[in-house]
Amino acid sequence: MPRIGPGELLVRVEASGICGSDVMEWYRVHRAPLILGHEVGGVIVQVGEGVERYREGDRVAVYHHVPCNCCRHCVGGHPTVCDTFRKTHFDPGGFAEYIRVRAINVAEGVYPLTEEMTFEDGSFVEPVACAVHALRAARLQPGQSVLVIGSGISGILLMQVAIAFGAGRVMATDISEYRMKAALRFGAEAVFNAGEDVPARVREVNGGRLADQVLVCAGAVSAVIQAIQSVERGGTVLLFAPTKPGETVPLPVADIWANEVTIGTCYGGSPSDATIAFELIRAGRLKVREMVTHRLSLDEIGLGFKLVAAGGESLKVIIEPQR
Repeated sequence: MPRIGPGELLVRVEASGICGSDVMEWYRVHRAPLILGHEVGGVIVQVGEGVERYREGDRVAVYHHVPCNCCRHCVGGHPTVCDTFRKTHFDPGGFAEYIRVRAINVAEGVYPLTEEMTFEDGSFVEPVACAVHALRAARLQPGQSVLVIGSGISGILLMQVAIAFGAGRVMATDISEYRMKAALRFGAEAVFNAGEDVPARVREVNGGRLADQVLVCAGAVSAVIQAIQSVERGGTVLLFAPTKPGETVPLPVADIWANEVTIGTCYGGSPSDATIAFELIRAGRLKVREMVTHRLSLDEIGLGFKLVAAGGESLKVIIEPQR
């Protein structure tokens, strides 16, 4: 059990989601050994000296990355590239029975759960915040058509947040029949197999036009190329998922230039994104509970990682350390 200091909290972890980034070995291997887990809902069991906003017994969602709010990146509107944001984390990690929440996280990243919210709801605050950050970066406008490439957990969260933000027609792709059906279940008007002529299929269902916004949630070069082929003139391609390091994508620069296509990226989600995410979950605007397909103990975490890495018949895998 971690020992806390002044300004800190000790939280008993009740629900911790496995994120797609947790199974990207190239992304994590340089930090090993490491206890992962950053999508956490739990109960405060100890309060450090000087903490006045929270009490033992409070049910909370906690955020692992928080910015300094005063560096050039934060002041310039890019808090998720702040050095502090990228250094802050839990001690040890959400795949543990207890975590120490550092003072800066207590100040910037604790969200008390309302009575109707579950610990699983709390564990979704961080991944939903990432989706909120992405759509804010893409400058989604009400009524715009959206194509999501890749209907895993991130893609389906992006679909739901886009709908909540007022998107018009929402379409999705995947190569998995299970995930294609899931995309329809969670709000897509049309779903295409990624192996089809996706731009042609988009035109068929979108009034002869390509998509105003294309959100790439598959870390493959082919997905990025398909996205550029599927975006309407004046539209935006947003790279939510990265390719592997060293991989490059050939870009038709002349076409992108002539069509005024914006290619953007996003990383993580800031506390302001998390505040919006929390309210969307609290208000029931997102079907997050229905996305949970597996609830496992710490002893079963190996199975959980295999399920997420395989991308088969699972969406959200939740680890319950107290199970």
